[in-house]
Amino acid sequence: MYATSFFAFTYGVTVDMILDLHYDFYGYFGEGFQWLGLLAIFLYFPSISVLFLNLYPLESNKRKKIIYILGWTVFSIAFEWFCLHTKFYYYNGWKLWYSAFAYPLIFSTLLFNLKLVRKLSHPN
Repeated sequence: MYATSFFAFTYGVTVDMILDLHYDFYGYFGEGFQWLGLLAIFLYFPSISVLFLNLYPLESNKRKKIIYILGWTVFSIAFEWFCLHTKFYYYNGWKLWYSAFAYPLIFSTLLFNLKLVRKLSHPN
């Protein structure tokens, strides 16, 4: 979990640096770097990844796994919408529906990372 949480944090920071600071598609609070935005990333990405992965139905069938990822996608879109309306996020070219496609990829990447770390740490 620690390795995957660290991965989630670095993944989030990297994506935000590219999409926020380089392309200015969106951001936290205002344009440019924000210390409060970095704190939010530090708290948000690892927390969500731990919750998502701890509750993930590893032993369930494929249908339940897909429903689980879609449920987290809906939650994430709702949370993002809330953050937009409270001025925590702002968009500058980004659209909420882009996130609808991004979240399943993000959650799948977290799962892949967790499985890879487990495989590498327990090779038998």
